[in-house]
Amino acid sequence: MSTGFTVIRDNTPMSAIPRGAVVAMGNFDGVHLGHRAVIGAALAMGKTHGKPALAVTFEPHPRSFFSPNSPQFRLTDETNKLRLLAGTGLAGAVVMTFDKARAGTSAQDFIHHDLIERLGISGIAVGYDFHFGKGRVGSPSLLVSEAPRLGIEVDVQAHVDIEERPVSSSAIRMALAEGQIADATTMLGAPWFVTGEVVHGEKRGRDLGYPTANIRLDKHCGLKHGIYAVRVGRGSERLDGVASFGRRPTFDNGAPLLEVFLFDFKGDLYGKVLDVAFISFIRDELKFDTIEALIRQMDDDSAKARAALAAAPDAFPKLGVIG
Repeated sequence: MSTGFTVIRDNTPMSAIPRGAVVAMGNFDGVHLGHRAVIGAALAMGKTHGKPALAVTFEPHPRSFFSPNSPQFRLTDETNKLRLLAGTGLAGAVVMTFDKARAGTSAQDFIHHDLIERLGISGIAVGYDFHFGKGRVGSPSLLVSEAPRLGIEVDVQAHVDIEERPVSSSAIRMALAEGQIADATTMLGAPWFVTGEVVHGEKRGRDLGYPTANIRLDKHCGLKHGIYAVRVGRGSERLDGVASFGRRPTFDNGAPLLEVFLFDFKGDLYGKVLDVAFISFIRDELKFDTIEALIRQMDDDSAKARAALAAAPDAFPKLGVIG
């Protein structure tokens, strides 16, 4: 295996898969503190045995496969999930395609074929509530019971609680939907972020003295519409700003759009891909009767965003490089 973060897929030849690796298995949407406990257990196990530690995850998210007509707000798409995993110290990730064949694979066959024969694992870490295999029959207790016969070590991590509430991807989605950015950040262990290409907009912001970089988020994004303090990543560069996510009720009430105004920045960002981390929620989206009232509010929003960002100077997710 190379020294970088390696991604192993269904078509990766077995000769390219490190034998004896330890794996952390899960869906890892958001790579939150509960996920990081599982990853930490795998890293510790791998260090003890002198073996690389990998994540095993599934794409698309199994919920998307089983409920294709139900909108799903994913905290991280596949690429950003892998970037977050790469930032944890893992040596790589095994991305298993979740399709009809995998959904129909029994838990026993998954353990023996996918984990033992193909990956050749020596140990596995999972969360207390992770299930796998047809009918979700596979469980941590099944792995524990099979471990002696298979000659592997199994570590089952309990739930991680914050103020007596278990950390979960669904709890983070709910927090983001309510604009509770601080709660989401605490559960994730870092600010929630999105990635997108800057597209052309109506250029109203330029006329108002607030030129924005516009990014269209996934149509199922459940983030609360409103104004946010944000920190933007462009490669290794970090830029502070204030952002609006919503339908622009003062103007067109159109499709949701993320509009980011970067402080003290001059330059052309069209076509650039930016990471936008949400640091603080400032206010709900509002409709203004006059442009003057809107500009006064934007001035106030900017001052509040600068203060929030100054109070969190290093807040940004730790992202690794894939490949």
